[in-house]
Amino acid sequence: MKEIKKIAVFTSGGDAPGMNAAIRSVVRTATYHDLHVFGIFQGYHGMIEGDIKRLERKDVGNIIQRGGTILKTARSMDFMTKEGRQKAYESIQAFDIQGLVAIGGNGTYTGAKIFGEEFNIPIIGVPGTIDNDIYGTDYSIGFDTAINTAIEAVDRIRDTADSHNRLFFIEVMGRHSGYIALYTGIGSGAGNIFLPETEGNIDGLISQLKKEGRRKKLFNLVIVAEGNKNGGAMEIAEKVKGSLSNFDLKVTIIGHLQRGGSPSCNDRVLASRLGHSAVTALLNNESGKAVGVKNGQVVYTNFSEAISKENEINRDLIEMAQILAL
Repeated sequence: MKEIKKIAVFTSGGDAPGMNAAIRSVVRTATYHDLHVFGIFQGYHGMIEGDIKRLERKDVGNIIQRGGTILKTARSMDFMTKEGRQKAYESIQAFDIQGLVAIGGNGTYTGAKIFGEEFNIPIIGVPGTIDNDIYGTDYSIGFDTAINTAIEAVDRIRDTADSHNRLFFIEVMGRHSGYIALYTGIGSGAGNIFLPETEGNIDGLISQLKKEGRRKKLFNLVIVAEGNKNGGAMEIAEKVKGSLSNFDLKVTIIGHLQRGGSPSCNDRVLASRLGHSAVTALLNNESGKAVGVKNGQVVYTNFSEAISKENEINRDLIEMAQILAL
């Protein structure tokens, strides 16, 4: 593998708070090592279109506290084709780019794996997704901010729930992963949590609500991950309403609020650490791997493993949440 002198960084898939901190870290680590670094705008779509610009230290000043991504992000159907990837390769070759840092989730890693293997270009992945569903790291960039945003929203909803004795079904993001729902549920003291990883028992919830009603226990929050097998918050609320006509049921969908906002300190530090490690990996002739942090230590996981395996939820946390809700 020849010595790397020019690298590029891009963000792909859904945006996540902390991506800018990772971009900043990549650029400043690269310039420290006398590398030329480029930013590819709009992910794989921008790579195909040649939307590439040289980045200097000053270009990433005052962005660590900003949500979203200054490089923008987009999904690209063209990149899924051999012809599209060939065009992308020709675009980065025009800038003599010799290595890539891809910030994103599972789809980003999949594209990076194929592209790296087809054109023999070194690529390192950085986990950037609020869902925290990427294998090979304890936490992904954006997750901590997302759950703190959700917690703040739920706390505000609890105020009105308490005031009016209402039961709120609150839907958070998580089409395939229940990490956000589980942590939000535990952190907010919710009475029940519905996750994609578990069946979720509607009849059990109705029975629980009736029991708590007889005990006159205040029970006013149910957290629902959007990918729950029983449906979203609206569907579950409708099913419960038919059996509990005496409850005043409300539904709130937090939605894309969870994606935005200034990243938390944890996400800024994590993103900075991962961006720095990604550049270090390229300099050490690593390729086809994703960088992560497990048990406080930086680790590298092959793309094939990171893509094929799941970052499974801790079942002990699920059991604990059920116990604490009693």
